[in-house]
Amino acid sequence: MDLSYTHRVLDSARATRRYFAKFDRIMAHLGSVATLSIGEGLIGEAEGKILGQYLGDLNNSFTALSYKYLMTNRAADSGKMSIDKTESGFPVFSEILQLAADTTQAKKHLKTLPEQERLKKDMVNHILTERTAPTALQYALAQRIYYETLVNENLFLSQNHPQIIWVGKDLERRKRRYIIHWASYDSKTNIPVVYLMVVDDTASRALPNDERRWPRVQDALMAQALSELKLLTIAKGFDEDFDGLHPKSLRRFHLGPMHSHAFTEQHGPIREVLAGAVGEEGLDWALAWTVETLISDGQEWKKVGVFKQAPREVYKLDAFELAGKTDGVTNVTRALILPHRAFQVMEENHAVAFDGVRKYVVGQNAKILSYT
Repeated sequence: MDLSYTHRVLDSARATRRYFAKFDRIMAHLGSVATLSIGEGLIGEAEGKILGQYLGDLNNSFTALSYKYLMTNRAADSGKMSIDKTESGFPVFSEILQLAADTTQAKKHLKTLPEQERLKKDMVNHILTERTAPTALQYALAQRIYYETLVNENLFLSQNHPQIIWVGKDLERRKRRYIIHWASYDSKTNIPVVYLMVVDDTASRALPNDERRWPRVQDALMAQALSELKLLTIAKGFDEDFDGLHPKSLRRFHLGPMHSHAFTEQHGPIREVLAGAVGEEGLDWALAWTVETLISDGQEWKKVGVFKQAPREVYKLDAFELAGKTDGVTNVTRALILPHRAFQVMEENHAVAFDGVRKYVVGQNAKILSYT
């Protein structure tokens, strides 16, 4: 299969380091954007905390990859990383799969690699005696740090299985409320996606302690962590499969794509914006941040057997916008995180295509301002 139309291979250490340096700057701003979203009432504090956890895990995965490919094309067998140059700007799905595979073998690799201090001393001795760059030792040190990161840090992997957080309980109505969250690195879009579901539990046994229901819930949610599935499809299917569980809201965060004039191929208005921002290094990027939300509008009793009825959620869809009905959501919030220079170009060009898109603008002092 010819992937050259969609994939770009970072075939030098310089290109790889520039790529991860750009993402490092972007990731540093995402926590501030989540905090602003809480202040603006777009997400709750609990949701912001959960999202921050996934952002930290994603940053750890990128840090690990940056060490894995630190010596690209400088050391033998160093490997080359591929990114999706057209749709996401993120590493391709196979890179994240390999990350997970390497994690299972990381401790074995660490047993065969010298400690960091030993490698650093050997590098100094090599420079003093051989008077050449200690390329092989640099590669060994980078791999050592790579495997240490895999062992010591939480990572964002291709599948990040559901976790549950207790929110509260209503003794009068005999129900408990939880937030269930999970995430995936979508294999078709090459974009990290985070899901948050608020669930009421009316069963006699608490969901986290129910060894019959909780494993089934985890499997069901992970199996539907696909971007092409509508939120309405996921929520209604869950509501029908688990009689004692009632999804009150479901949110899906798409953490991308990342557009960069230096690394990706843009189409449409964003291309002109980023092309106009070229000049000052590091200011030619924009990260899309999309939040889909589905909210329950109440319950109705439905027949589920010959003599049995069960409550089912009725979800609120936008009755006036066709997109609301088509996409199976209550609303969609779209945002762009971009440097001040790119925002200036956008304003100067009066880019109407971005009307209705919230802009989180990174100022020269790294302070982020929000514009609608």
